[in-house]
Amino acid sequence: MIWKKQSPWESAKDMLAVDTNVVVRIVANDDPEQSPRAVALFERERIFLTKTVLLETEWVLRFSYKLSRETVVCALRKVIGLQQVEVETIGVVAKALDWHEQGMDFADALHLAGSTKAIEFATFDEKLIKLAQRLQAKGIVAV
Repeated sequence: MIWKKQSPWESAKDMLAVDTNVVVRIVANDDPEQSPRAVALFERERIFLTKTVLLETEWVLRFSYKLSRETVVCALRKVIGLQQVEVETIGVVAKALDWHEQGMDFADALHLAGSTKAIEFATFDEKLIKLAQRLQAKGIVAV
């Protein structure tokens, strides 16, 4: 999938930011009232998704809906790939989804991918260190 590098819109003023529950309604399609309203909103508006909404959406889909990693990654990629959707720091989110697909916790992947201004990423999490090294992520060190 090719990720948008620049907004097709003049400014963020042209967009509507949405909450996690709106994204979940679209993906889960589990509420006969809210799901169609969420879809209609995405069809008529230019949508801005923050990375924190995506982080929370992943957690809700995994924890509450018991969806597999593969299903969640596929669903998130479909949502962020919609023409009318712009994502905060799309490059960071795309990299985090790639790492998540390869076994890294999505929150860890998002933290690591978003830390590009730092030389290294420090953690107590030995599992994260090993996985990040295997995935050739940026410098990661044990505290």
